[in-house]
Amino acid sequence: MIRRFLRNFRRRKTGEINPEEIFIDSSNLPQFDVYQFEGRLETPISRKTIVFLSVFFFLLGGVYISRFWILQIHKGDVFAAQSENNRLNNIDIFANRGVIFDRNGVELASNAKYEADSDFAQRVYAPIRGIAHVIGYVKYPTKDKAGFYFKDEYSGEAGVEKTYHNLLSGQKGTRVVETDALGRITSQSVIRPPKDGENLKLTIDSRISDKVYEIMEKSSQDYGFTGGAAAIMDVTNGDLLALVSYPEYSSSLMAEGDKKAISGYLTDPHTPFLDRVVSGLYTPGSIVKPAVAMAALTEGVITPEKEILSTGSISIPNPYFPDKPTIFNDWRAQGWVDIRHAIAYSSDVYFYEVGGGFQDQPGLGIARLDKYFRMFGLGEKTGFDMSLEKDGVIPTPEWKEKVFNGDPWRVGDTYNTSIGQYGVQFTPIQIVRYMGSIANEGTLYTPRLVHSETPSTSKTVPLRKDYFDIIHEGMHLGASQGGTAAAVDVPYVDIAAKTGTAELGVQKHFVNSWITGFFPYDNPKYAFVVMMEKGPRSNLIGASYVMRQLLDWMNQNTPEYFK
Repeated sequence: MIRRFLRNFRRRKTGEINPEEIFIDSSNLPQFDVYQFEGRLETPISRKTIVFLSVFFFLLGGVYISRFWILQIHKGDVFAAQSENNRLNNIDIFANRGVIFDRNGVELASNAKYEADSDFAQRVYAPIRGIAHVIGYVKYPTKDKAGFYFKDEYSGEAGVEKTYHNLLSGQKGTRVVETDALGRITSQSVIRPPKDGENLKLTIDSRISDKVYEIMEKSSQDYGFTGGAAAIMDVTNGDLLALVSYPEYSSSLMAEGDKKAISGYLTDPHTPFLDRVVSGLYTPGSIVKPAVAMAALTEGVITPEKEILSTGSISIPNPYFPDKPTIFNDWRAQGWVDIRHAIAYSSDVYFYEVGGGFQDQPGLGIARLDKYFRMFGLGEKTGFDMSLEKDGVIPTPEWKEKVFNGDPWRVGDTYNTSIGQYGVQFTPIQIVRYMGSIANEGTLYTPRLVHSETPSTSKTVPLRKDYFDIIHEGMHLGASQGGTAAAVDVPYVDIAAKTGTAELGVQKHFVNSWITGFFPYDNPKYAFVVMMEKGPRSNLIGASYVMRQLLDWMNQNTPEYFK
């Protein structure tokens, strides 16, 4: 015992361990499972590793501390606001567009109820024919694939929807939505309510628009016309009762972006996108004769009583071929006609002579024809508040020189211009405005679609009232038996009218068929125009037939316009 104690004491003092001590202790240990790494000696961690780990954790802690300083102190306010914005979202509330009504309160364009998956109302267009070019259509707000609006408002694309977009569109509102960390809505409130767009009351009667479209459509299909246009205007203020172009597009399909329908419209040879009343330029033919007659009376080249003989044609010498005079035909031999009967029977010879002169009959000449056409608003825009209105063409020597590469003006060009042929081109809306000024004896109102208690803008045609009376008498005679507008000689309203048949192309196989006039004759209230486009020359059915069908229908369904 004493010896063992001394050995232990020596070991503690010297720090040495004898081998037998190890073996003695190991014999008392339990069995090791060497497969579980039991009983293995551990190697101490080196100083170098401790230093490396200390530096690493020191740097990592520095990064976290600096990031914490940036987030909480340096940019704390910015990130706090951003965090708040992520929690509170401002969402647009779309305003409803204003409703568009006709003159009788019929809804032409309104709004559907919100669908479950839609933030805005769909536009609803009434299934009424003949109003598409008037109303137009809209395009809707559009989202990207992620659900965000890259187009965040309606846009008016045509017609009233485009022209009066700012009035119809209203103002968007704002709703604040609060969400939790999982994106679930916890609360929401409207901080600015939307303001719906203003409603519009138009001047048109949708019943008449629908009916005249139906008649033009059937006439085109039955008698080979490629299209048509019609307008009726109040001659006391410029209000448009009807403004119809055939064919037309569907406002609903355009708003929906129906690709198949749009593709069909684009390839349709009858061009349904063309608003023929406002943007279509057409050779007018004899409907210009009242303006030429007024010019001839005013300039003193003819008197109301003087008669001109029409044997069916006139001929003028040909300077290049003396033995081959140039012949200008009338559509029939008229005999002796004064200015009233020249209008009523549409004598071409009469207007050749007063327009360009012949033998001892002086003529107006092209400069004065141009002057009076423009005095009646022909060949220039009417000021109508829709886009894409066209000017028109009045041939002049300067125009011919430019268009025909220096070809000089000849008297035959003046003759043809006098009867609304050659290069003359006007829009139907110019014609109805011109006819309105004939009806009201000298006031050119700007045609308009939006109702107002005051007349539209106007300018005066400074011509004598007694000359207007003579023109009225000639047109009234034309709408009686024997006149070219006898088709509209109806018993329920007295009408004054003038027809026109404009030949088209070199071969003249096709014509534009026109009728224009006003009613009631004794106290004019409405001017009208109908144009049927590019029908067969041999066709006896045209614009007069369309107008007669419309008048008969109006007598049964809208007789108030004849009073």
